[in-house]
Amino acid sequence: MNRKFLALALASTALFTSTAYAEDVTLTIESWRNDDLALWQEKIIPAFEASHPGIKLKFTPSAPTEYNAALNSKLDAGSAGDLITCRPFDASLALYDAGHLTDLSDMEAMGNFSDVAKAAWQSDDGSASFCVPMASVIHGFIYNKDAFAEVGVEVPTTEAEFFAALDKFKEDGTYIPMAMGTNDQWEAATMGYQNIGPNYWKGETGRQALLLGVQKLTDEPWVAPYRTLARWGEYLGDGYEAQTYPDSQNIFTLGRAAIYPAGSWEISGFNTQADFEMGAFKPPVQNKGDTCYISDHTDIGIGMNAKTAHPEAARAFLTWVASPEFAEIFGNALPGFFPLSKTPVELEDPLAKEFVSWRGECESTIRSTYQILSRGTPNLENETWGASVAAIKGTESPEDLGKKLQEGLASWYEPQQ
Repeated sequence: MNRKFLALALASTALFTSTAYAEDVTLTIESWRNDDLALWQEKIIPAFEASHPGIKLKFTPSAPTEYNAALNSKLDAGSAGDLITCRPFDASLALYDAGHLTDLSDMEAMGNFSDVAKAAWQSDDGSASFCVPMASVIHGFIYNKDAFAEVGVEVPTTEAEFFAALDKFKEDGTYIPMAMGTNDQWEAATMGYQNIGPNYWKGETGRQALLLGVQKLTDEPWVAPYRTLARWGEYLGDGYEAQTYPDSQNIFTLGRAAIYPAGSWEISGFNTQADFEMGAFKPPVQNKGDTCYISDHTDIGIGMNAKTAHPEAARAFLTWVASPEFAEIFGNALPGFFPLSKTPVELEDPLAKEFVSWRGECESTIRSTYQILSRGTPNLENETWGASVAAIKGTESPEDLGKKLQEGLASWYEPQQ
């Protein structure tokens, strides 16, 4: 090889190398939210890339039911994306314990979130935080404003007013007082027990006491919500026992029911399907002036693959996810999925605004069964489904349900033994 040719070859190699180093870093995001693809492509990715030249994002979701298995396979094979969308509590904790997720506790941006928001993606002792919180869902009741005006019913704030409203709709007969079935079980617990329960067990105070073994499921704050649910059955309409979750959604959005025990995730769908104006009210308190508690349940976060080749770029993205800019985009594009950052977000959807306003009026907590208490057998979350159905149907007494749940939990959970 002559010198001139060698010099040209070296020059071209140097040029190629410098060009390669100057190329954008591409971060791949794993997620189960395949219904969010357009949101990421049209809003989130362009906003991030505009303020972070040199970093590109690629959103690659799986089907929700396949996500856990698909993600674990990719992680084991070393082919998973740089960023991992996190489900709350045990599924993500298992990924961290297996060394798949990075501890992000040293990120200054984690200070943008409350302890409750971070709890879904922390080690049991709280020493490690491995996902940036993205959004929560809030529980309450959605109601048909036309029905309330027509029958002359006031929006209830106490339990006495709540049952008085249900009685008035039942007597009038035009509307089913409340749309919920017990066929699918989970909604009896999620939109029933976990919706009204925090007002009884005082939110985080009771939940933490249960975790520590200081309170038991046979104690009044945990049995009382079943006593209240036992009164629901007479207001749910004929055949509620066979009514599925989609049935209940349809009954409400078709204008046949006055009230729907809800999670805020219904907002987008209901906005599309209902042709009447809707409002929302928070779980009624026992007495006027009582502190109110809401289930503001941590739902989705995002973390960093411990084996990413681009940790600095991944941290830059996670810091941006913790910012007010991301929170505003996400909160408005998906009404009913509420950003968890401490900075208030100006939401546009009136129903979403109503739900999120309760954060300023009430104490927030998460579903009582989700952290630690559903790791064993019997699984407390699944047992609470059946117990909530039994309470509504009146097939077992609230006291017997508490005793059965306590025995199940104590059979494997040491602090309750």
